[in-house]
Amino acid sequence: MANSIYLAAPFFSETQIERVKEVQSLLKQNSTVDSDNIFVPMEHQMESEEFGSFPWQVGVFESDVRQVRTADAVVAILDYEKNGDEILSDSGTVFEVGMAYEHGVPVIFIQFDKAGKMNLMLARSYAACFSGDDVKKLASYNFDELPTVFSKLEVF
Repeated sequence: MANSIYLAAPFFSETQIERVKEVQSLLKQNSTVDSDNIFVPMEHQMESEEFGSFPWQVGVFESDVRQVRTADAVVAILDYEKNGDEILSDSGTVFEVGMAYEHGVPVIFIQFDKAGKMNLMLARSYAACFSGDDVKKLASYNFDELPTVFSKLEVF
């Protein structure tokens, strides 16, 4: 079965955009993912409306919420900022993770930067967590079976 994926991530800097593209590429290589059904929010910004306008806000929000609810899995890139040994995650990405969890949509975490700590609520909400060089394993992760891949991060 080929699974649909919602790729949650910040895309406010060149580094973040490069990471989104890398994860998207890894997902397209995965035989358990429908490569034509990977929803990347930065590619769906309702260009027909003025950025930031009320119609734009409503359109983007409703589209993203609908896509999270109907995805077979959410892959979330948690890297936003680093503060010591803690990775601070984008609030929009965290919102999408919480919504996915509430709707029974499995969540796969991606952290390019090695972190020493993770918020407890995030740490207990994922099916699998890949960080550092292990991010490349996303290309072969079995989205049909969703095996648990634990992180060794401390929680706070």
